[in-house]
Amino acid sequence: MSEIHVFATVIAQPGKEGELQAVLETLVTATRQEPGNLHYMLHTSVKTPGTFYFFEVYKDQSAADAHMASPHFAAAVAKAGALLAAPPSIIETKKIAGS
Repeated sequence: MSEIHVFATVIAQPGKEGELQAVLETLVTATRQEPGNLHYMLHTSVKTPGTFYFFEVYKDQSAADAHMASPHFAAAVAKAGALLAAPPSIIETKKIAGS
């Protein structure tokens, strides 16, 4: 198995933090139902309000690709667009050490 780990950063426009958080939480619920998703965690910065981080783990590249093509991901992107201060940063990785 070649798991894919994703780190994503999403930054809300000032005053839109609560709205964006609600959109992202809905995405978490839907994504956890995907058969190839192993972990999908949403975090928020303790020092920078309105900055959100995803840590995602998929069983393989096909599962990660399926997530990015899913209707619930597309819906979240559409809803979040006007709430974002900048485009999201999405980085796909493979773990090389540690547990």
